[in-house]
Amino acid sequence: MPRPELLHRLVAETARRERAGLLRRLRVVEHGDGPWLESEGRRLLGFCSNDYLGLAQHPQVIAALKRAADDEGVGSTSAHLICGHRREHAMLEEALAEWTGRERALLFSTGYMANLGTLQALLQRGDICVQDKLNHACLIDGAQLAGAELKRYPHADVAGAARQLQSRPDSAALLATDGVFSMDGDVAPLRELAAVCTREGATLMVDDAHGLGVLGDDGAGSIRAAGLGQREVPVLMATLGKALGCSGAFVAGSAALIDGLLQFARPYIYTTAMPPALAAAALAAVTAAREEGWRREKLAALIARFRAGAAELGLALMPSPSAIQPLQLGDAQAALDTAQALEQRGFLVGAIRPPTVPKGQARLRITLSAAHEEADIDHLLQALDELRLTPGAG
Repeated sequence: MPRPELLHRLVAETARRERAGLLRRLRVVEHGDGPWLESEGRRLLGFCSNDYLGLAQHPQVIAALKRAADDEGVGSTSAHLICGHRREHAMLEEALAEWTGRERALLFSTGYMANLGTLQALLQRGDICVQDKLNHACLIDGAQLAGAELKRYPHADVAGAARQLQSRPDSAALLATDGVFSMDGDVAPLRELAAVCTREGATLMVDDAHGLGVLGDDGAGSIRAAGLGQREVPVLMATLGKALGCSGAFVAGSAALIDGLLQFARPYIYTTAMPPALAAAALAAVTAAREEGWRREKLAALIARFRAGAAELGLALMPSPSAIQPLQLGDAQAALDTAQALEQRGFLVGAIRPPTVPKGQARLRITLSAAHEEADIDHLLQALDELRLTPGAG
């Protein structure tokens, strides 16, 4: 029997996805101006970016990047552990650790790499990794890469998480959860999960990619908002490419955690360090996020305005207090058609379909930013009203 040819199989699987109406496609954005995007010759008002505080085009962030690029060039030229770890990286790590109330922080090139590296360094075969079923893909992949037994619990089900930990009482255990869930926008029950971990002797890890900068005192994230610290949540991962408007990620925790990651986190050890100019820009973004609290206040007001307007229209918003406001439509084609209809009206909104979300749970993932104005929210609500949306059957 002939050996299967891998590229042919990939082509066939892609074709099946296209027939199901679930094919992903790239869009080229020619220019961005705050929430406004130019694509395919049209100017669209975007409600799909993760620039929650509107910092991606902050003048001080841009200026910091330019200054560092003029001084240091573009690439870091090497991995951190060779000669790629520059002054800009060290300064950013110190600022992130201080902001999040942790002993130390370690930069990674992407959030995906941060989670893969952290889980791989912490877990071994024979351990268990307990995760929320709606966790980001990189947390799931990280546990599998480490060779640990992955045990998942129903979304935000604290009792379910406890049962999974109790099923393997003699194994080393890590409980990993998103802080703010990227597709639903809700916040994990962190205080309750921390209590379970304390009782069961497990380590708690929180991916706060969508909480940092938005939630908590000083924008320090969902962990701070829950009144927790390094003792209750020993492992924090967050990204620089959401509310901070830059790119990259970091892990923060005890000195022992960071020293261990330096030795064993392969996606850190064997990757070229992020450009020092990008680290300088991210440091300026951290300063702006902390000092310009009006951005969080404005975002919170826009979220409240959008949710109140949606309720008046009878729209099926999911229960989210964050900048992520999913509008559940159920049917994948209905979500795609609605996104296209909104684009015809001048709005760019993401249609999220399986396999990113479960079958029957397709939605518009509407994201708000401090860069939006009240009139932008009102115009989007008017467009949604004109479309007469009702939840699909799935």
